[in-house]
Formats: sequence, C-alpha cells, structure tokens
Amino acid sequence: MSTAPPRVLYSFPHPLGGDQGINEAAWQHVVGLHALGVPVTVYCTSVRKRLPAGLRVVETMVVAGRRVPHRAIGQANAYAYHDWRVAQVLRRRGSDFDVVHCWPRAVLRTSRAARASGVLAVRDVPSAHTASAFADAARAAQDAGVAVADRSSHRADPERLAEEQAEFDAVDVLLVPSAYVERTFVERGTPRERLIRQQYGFDVFRYAPGPADSTRPFTAVFVGRGEAAKGLHLALDAWQRSGIGKRGRFLIAGSMQPEFAAHYAHQLAAPGVEVRGFVDSVADLMRECDVLLFPSYTEGSALVALEAMGSGVIPLVSAATGAPVTDGVDGLVHEVGDVDRLTQQLRRVFDEPSRRRQLATAAFRTSRTLTWDEAAKRLLTAYSEGMQLRGTAVGTDRGNL
Repeated sequence: MSTAPPRVLYSFPHPLGGDQGINEAAWQHVVGLHALGVPVTVYCTSVRKRLPAGLRVVETMVVAGRRVPHRAIGQANAYAYHDWRVAQVLRRRGSDFDVVHCWPRAVLRTSRAARASGVLAVRDVPSAHTASAFADAARAAQDAGVAVADRSSHRADPERLAEEQAEFDAVDVLLVPSAYVERTFVERGTPRERLIRQQYGFDVFRYAPGPADSTRPFTAVFVGRGEAAKGLHLALDAWQRSGIGKRGRFLIAGSMQPEFAAHYAHQLAAPGVEVRGFVDSVADLMRECDVLLFPSYTEGSALVALEAMGSGVIPLVSAATGAPVTDGVDGLVHEVGDVDRLTQQLRRVFDEPSRRRQLATAAFRTSRTLTWDEAAKRLLTAYSEGMQLRGTAVGTDRGNL
C-alpha cells in the first residue's frame, strides 16, 4: 500500500475562516492538513482568514475580487452552485484526487461525480443526526416552556430532514466528531462501518488558563445561544438551586432568543447572574471562570467545551454535548435534563477548592490532546480508514455497505 498522503479536494460551501463554528473548523482542517504535507485543494465560497502560502484555493462566490453573499442569489442557489462547481472539477480532473471532503448542503452533485470518478466521498457531520436533533430540540422546548424559534436550525422540517438523509446516503463515509453523534446515526439505521470518528479542536494560541487570583469570586459561565436546546434554563435552575449566587457569579455570553429571555427574565436577574450578551473574546472571558455550565440537549462535539478545557475551566456538561470528558476525572457529566445531578456537581466544585483544582488541572492536561493539530492528524487517519473501507468493502458499489 502506498504511504503517500491522499490527495484531498476540500469542499466548503461557506466563507472559510472565522472566530468560531464550522467556518473556523474548516479553516483549521485545511491548514492542519497542509502542515502535514497533504496535497489539499480547497473550494470555498470565499476566504475570510489568511491561508498559508502554497495552499490551492478556489473561491466560488467571488467575482472580480468581491465576495458575493449567499443571500444575493438565495441560500439554496448558492449551495447548489458551489456543489455544481466542485462536481465539475471531479468530472474533469477526478484522477487528481483520492478524497473529496464535503460539508452539508453541497453534497449530492459532488458525491455523484466522485463515485463516477472513483474518488472517496466523505461528509462532515458537525451535529447529531437531523432527526435526533429535531426530536431533542422539541423535548427541550417542552421542558423549558419556550417554543423552538421559527428560524432555528433545530426546528422540525420534514423537507430538510429528507435532504440531509439523502446526503447521508450519498457519500461513502460520514465523519462523526463524537460517540454521541455516532450513536444517533446507528439508532437511525446507519451501518456502523460507514461512521468514522474524527475530532474537532481548539486554538492553543488563544485559549489558556488565566493567572491565579484569590480575590476573584467563584465564577461559572455559559457560552452559546440562549435557548432551550442549549439547556440554559437548566443551567439557570441549577445555579439558583445551588445557592451560590450571593457568593459567586454566573456569566452568560451569547445572543439570546427573545422569547426565552422574556420567559426567564426573573432567573436571568437572579443574584450572581450577569448577562453579557455577545463578547468580543470568549478566550478572555474563560480566563475569568472556574466552571463551564453547558447542559445542552443536542450537539455534535461542543467546541466551547474544548475551549474551556484549554483554559483550565472545568466542563460541567450533559452527555449530549459530545464533549471528550471523562466524568469525575477531567470534568463532570450529567444525563440530559438531570438538573438535580447538575446542581450537586456545581455545589461540589464550589464547596471543595482542592477538588476544583484537581479537575481543572486534569481538564487542561486532557486539552493537549484536543488541539487543532491533533484534529488534523485524526482527520488524515479517517481519510485513510475510509479509503481502506472503500477498497475492501465497497469497490465501485457503495450499496454493499
């Protein structure tokens, strides 16, 4: 078997690069692969963040040096156009590539062209199976008493579910970022052998522990969209039940669903709670904190948990966050919706400073295996595993999987 790295066509139907989320994840993927010596050709709609010299990039939504926003031609048309552009490359130059890495909404044409050209098609899966995400968001809304927002990506949409299922079925391999996400696919009939684990990461140059400050009060933080699906109502409930409010702070950062803010106005004004809204630097915020409260109902692999661990902040997370936390070792995990358990965990780390230091040290130590450099190595391994699977189990007929 050849030891040469696979030749990768990386297709991202969004602007590449940004402070967080999938834009940053995709940027880190291609930069990390390039640093490992992988020949990568990137097709993205535009580039927001400088890339290393020598990395081949085509911007599909840039005309005469100016970025064309998706909304100018409609979101669906923008995704379809990007998908068509990448498929054309594969039809003309398929022999130049071994793997095409797709992201949601630009998969179907690309995967058909990949199959015709003998190129392995993989799809990034940044969140739980769509049906699972819809069901869990509905459960969260019912628990919280706040409806899923009309424009939420988690609002049940049969047409979108059918589209995403078609994408899942079209590719050779689905790249899943956590055991939780893998389970949601297996439960909905996806053969386990089509699911290959990857991991996401965090930026070690931005996230690091803050200086010790004995004068700072105990501080918990929630970072994310203020809505039921993220479990903010559970975090508020646990904070209030814990009784820490008069001696500690609970910082809430991120945009908030207006209906959620109105419904939980009393809890958001409780002692110790500080609603920060959008913050310019999550890294700076983390350095003020001791614990992350993130009792989400559904995630993929919550990047904020990795960033917390890299900052020496203890993650108190639900089992649905996909966070790489070993309960009681480098963080604390509770089952989705178990506010009693979350309250106990929060109170314990508040009451036991030595235990808090132990968990924080372990979280930071674990984070050294969760960097974007490590994620790139895992992604390269995933490509190799996919190529082996395709060669031995699939051949030219993906239906054998």
